[in-house]
Amino acid sequence: MDLPAQRVGTIRAFGTVSLVAGFMTTLLSMMSGYDGLEPHILAAFLILTGLGLRIEAAIADRKS
Repeated sequence: MDLPAQRVGTIRAFGTVSLVAGFMTTLLSMMSGYDGLEPHILAAFLILTGLGLRIEAAIADRKS
């Protein structure tokens, strides 16, 4: 496997993990009944990071 393809796969995997962690954080904070804003801010940050990484991987994969 060449290095650019391995890099794209790694970025895509980290993006997926970040998205899953963000959605799980959201679900767990909603089920717990916690009214604070901190878990939702963390979840939004994780989801946006995951989306950005997945978009970056798609663009890098398209170029190669």
